[in-house]
Amino acid sequence: MSSNNHAVADQASESFPNYAPKIHEAYIEGYDPVSLGAHHSSLERSSTWIGMGLILTSLAGIGILIWVAANYLWGQGVAPAEYNLMMFFWIGLAIAVVLLVGGFGLIWRGRRFYREYRDTTGRRN
Repeated sequence: MSSNNHAVADQASESFPNYAPKIHEAYIEGYDPVSLGAHHSSLERSSTWIGMGLILTSLAGIGILIWVAANYLWGQGVAPAEYNLMMFFWIGLAIAVVLLVGGFGLIWRGRRFYREYRDTTGRRN
């Protein structure tokens, strides 16, 4: 009479472990994967694109700094009000620095899989 014990180990998977290659190990020598199709692509990470947007947004703070510098050099022209230029200087500097640091940080984070791929394979594509 046969046993109905279903608590038997799966000998096939235990005897023959899965040694499937990683995707980059299966690349043909000299093959450069397409940027959007590669699993390590930085272009598919939202943190990369948000970081690029923050860097572009930092131009607003840089514009404020340029405006402050122009007011120091040539005066305020025919404007009737006196501006607190030091306040605008610090606001523009804070906007520019915070957005630039945040943007470059997010781009660094978005490229972590590419750096891992580059360190693993030695490829520079």
